[in-house]
This record gives sequence, structure tokens and C-alpha cells, in this order.
Amino acid sequence: MTLQPDLLTLLNARRPWHSLPQEFYGDPAVHQADLDLIWSRGWIFVAASAELAKAETLLTVQVGAASVLLARAKDGVVRAFHNSCRHRGSRLCATHKANSPKIVCPYHQWTYDLDGKLLWAREMGPEFKPQDHGLRPVHCREIQGMVYVCLADDAPDMTGLEAQAARYLAPHDPANLKVAFQSRIVEKANWKLVLENNRECYHCSGNHPALCVTFPDDPNLVGADDSSTSNMGLDHVRRCEAAGLPSRYVISDDERWRFVRIPFVGAAVSYTMDGKAASRRRLGTVPFDNAGSCLFFHYPNTWNHYLSDQVLNFRVLPIGPKETEVTTTWLVHKDAVEGVDYDLKRLTEVWIATNDEDRQIVEENQQGILSPGYLPGPYSPVQEGGVNQFIDWYCQTLRDNLTAPARMAAE
Repeated sequence: MTLQPDLLTLLNARRPWHSLPQEFYGDPAVHQADLDLIWSRGWIFVAASAELAKAETLLTVQVGAASVLLARAKDGVVRAFHNSCRHRGSRLCATHKANSPKIVCPYHQWTYDLDGKLLWAREMGPEFKPQDHGLRPVHCREIQGMVYVCLADDAPDMTGLEAQAARYLAPHDPANLKVAFQSRIVEKANWKLVLENNRECYHCSGNHPALCVTFPDDPNLVGADDSSTSNMGLDHVRRCEAAGLPSRYVISDDERWRFVRIPFVGAAVSYTMDGKAASRRRLGTVPFDNAGSCLFFHYPNTWNHYLSDQVLNFRVLPIGPKETEVTTTWLVHKDAVEGVDYDLKRLTEVWIATNDEDRQIVEENQQGILSPGYLPGPYSPVQEGGVNQFIDWYCQTLRDNLTAPARMAAE
């Protein structure tokens, strides 16, 4: 398809409160538009800060064609660079994670400091200026234990998110967390199907027996609306707020991110098969075990659960038009000892099972959408408000970024 006119036609064809036309879930040109106009324009969550807890730690992340290299230097700052040598472009780091005081290109051994400065390049002649050949930086921000990057030349403002994250996430003391476990799975489905599935619990009772032991299958709590529309949610919010724990529903003006704290089912305090705490070490200043879960999403690629005893970060990255990587990171108090304060199987089993169930769901969803018999269907106004909110955000963001050059020319 030719990109701009056809994409606008597809956007205009989308009916309100309906799923997207087929092309949005597998067409290579639409996928490239997603990468160019959404993934390369805004902030993307790439890692938990605890993954780079120590100085001289390197991480690599692939966002479309862009390989990004994260480095925490001795000054404690996390920086991001294009993972491409300034000599002849070789990839600098091929592994997901490494520890090194320097960044050394494996091709010709050009050597960079962790702040991106070129330190050494052999036999380049008297006219060569090392200061002109530092690594190309990528915008990078560390906010309450989460590292974000932006591939655009000019990064959008993050002050609103920073302010609210300081309120909602700081009580969980992100600076004093450690990685207990991390899983990566590849789902053979478009990234939007992964997000859509996350944004509703219409499917939960029929597909997630372990999750539903503790997670409330109530659209008034986990949909697109304020959780106080549920009496249980309102009581929970009031109780938490009275104890100094920010909990009320708040969403950004452009609806890219949201915070809200919801209760667990009954007396449950964590995502475990018996509802009891998964770790004995309570986090930060959370005032009680049954503080529920602070749900935080940031489009296009992360949803998160902040509990009294653990934090779960979920990261989505597109691999191709019909393939997506989902990474889940379980974080616990940095002083929690495995086998003493927590059992790893008990900590992870609910979401390992849930992630695999979701993988099967979205892969079947993808296969059905590829059928010539697929037609966009209506969303449930009761159960799928969150899906509609995400798709509205996606369509509006795509449209705005697609037409931005034309608007700028007209001005």
C-alpha cells in the first residue's frame, strides 16, 4: 500500500467502538508506519532501573530497526546511545546485558567511555578529531525505577508523568528494588493485539484461573473509567488515601498514561495462589499489606503492577507485523533473600501461567483476523472501555503524527 493516503483512508474507515480494519494487524506498510509514527516519536519503556543497578552495566534493546545501548556510568547516570560504532557502523554490543568499564567495538576496537565519548581509535591520522566521533545519543530518562528512551530528535515533555509517578510509585521505593526474575516470550501476533488483550478482563474468567484467584474480574475496576464507580474500588481508594497512599484514578490529557490503585479479591494481598504475600519484605512506605495493586500503563508498550510486596513491569516490543516480544520483570525489596523471604516459584507462577494463556489468546486472535472472513466487530460498552480507549489513542496519535508535516507546512 502507498502509505499516507491509504493509511488515512484506513483510519477514516474505523468505526467508533469497533476493532480496527484487518490491515492494522498485519500489513507490513502499516507496521512500518507504527514504527515511524508511534514507536519512534514518543517515549518507550525499555528497562527497570534495577536491571542496571550497578555502575558499568550495559543493556541493549531493539526498537524496530533501532538498536539502543543503555549504560550506567560511575556517576550513576543511565545514558542511551545508538548501538552503532561511529567508525563503520558495526554493532557495539551484541548481547542483551554486559558489564564493562568501556564500550569497545569488536570490529576495530574503537573505544568509548560510558558517557559516549570516543577515547581511542587506532591510526586515524593527524587530522582526526575524537571529539567529533562520540556515540550518537538517544534521549533517556529514569523515572521512579523505570528507564525510558525516545528516538525522536525532539523528545516530548515528561514533567506530567514525572510528577504523578513521584506520587503513585515512590511509596514502593523503586530505588531499593532488585530483579528477582525476568521472563521473555515471543507472541506471534501484532503488538496492538497484545495491548488490546491487556486492556480488558472480559476474557479473564474464561482463560485465567490462577489470576482470578486474586485479581478482581470487575470492569468498573480495571476498565477505562475511574475505579470509584465500583463501591469496592471507592472504599479501597478512600482507605489508601486516608493512609497517605495516592490511589485515585488519574490519566494524562492525551491519555497516554494512567495510574489507579485497585483492591484484590477478598483478603488477598498479592498475586499468589492462596492470596497471601509472595515476599515477607514490604516495600517502601506502603502502609499495609492489603494495599492492592497500583495499575500504571504508558502507551505504547508497558503496563505495570505495584504491590505491597512486589512490583511487576511488563514491556512490549514489536518484532514484526505479526510478532511481539513481551518481557516481564518481577522486582522485590533489595534485601529480600530468595528461599528465606520469598520462594521464586510462588512469586512468579501466577503471571507465568497468565502470560502463557495470554500468548495463546492473542495468537488465536491474530490467526482469526488474518481470515478473509474477518470484519471489525463491536466492543462491549461494559467490558471493553479500556480497549476502545487504547484504540482511540492509537488512531489519534497515528493521525496526528501522520499529518504533522502538512500542518506545519500550512502554518
